[in-house]
Amino acid sequence: MPISKTSSACPSASLLKLHPALWRGSQFGTRAGPTVSTGFAALDAELPGQGWPTGALIELLAPQSGVGEIKLLRAALHATAGQQPVVLLQPPYRPNVACWSGWRFGTQRLLCVTPQRARDAYWAAEQILKNGSCAALLFWAHPIQTSVLKRLHLAAQSSQTLFFMFRPYSVQNEASPAVLRVLLCAEQTGALTLSIFKRRGPACGHPITLTSPPSELFSTATHDPMDRLAPAQPQPRYVATPLAD
Repeated sequence: MPISKTSSACPSASLLKLHPALWRGSQFGTRAGPTVSTGFAALDAELPGQGWPTGALIELLAPQSGVGEIKLLRAALHATAGQQPVVLLQPPYRPNVACWSGWRFGTQRLLCVTPQRARDAYWAAEQILKNGSCAALLFWAHPIQTSVLKRLHLAAQSSQTLFFMFRPYSVQNEASPAVLRVLLCAEQTGALTLSIFKRRGPACGHPITLTSPPSELFSTATHDPMDRLAPAQPQPRYVATPLAD
């Protein structure tokens, strides 16, 4: 929560020490928790803590799926330590395993969950966040009630999971507990333009254009192992002894 002015009874510097969620409206709120670098210096510079916040709800708003939202996140997902899984919850398309493998992302860490009912998806998201055993949760859900968003944001705070929700442009004027809300727009040149309209800190009055992802992620020197049947072992062959005349 921002502090807009100093109280005469208690200096603002003392108020800021009361809780890590307190921050000045004119400054970035960097004390709320750790972050993971986005892989883009221009974007990191505009985010509190220099990266995607963990243990909090992040909303990425796009006109449609497939504008480059996964490419935007791949550096952060690649940087997550250990072998914790990344969960894709209700993705609009079937994940391209070859593509993820080409990004040097261990596909054995990739879990795709597609519940039949919306309430089952909400339950799954809440349990994943509370459990804290996953590196990241990517959740596509629309429509979704504000009360459900609040529950998920609260659940996210119990762990350090990267939590992204993908929502349409039409909800940008709706209230949301998300600590970070970003509009995504794909350009004809292949670039991705981002507009940050909510963050812990001052307003961001200019768009951010990302022309290319980090170059090191293009390497295909390392391939992800694929499950293949073991090749058949050669069997010895015998030639029948010719019959005597």
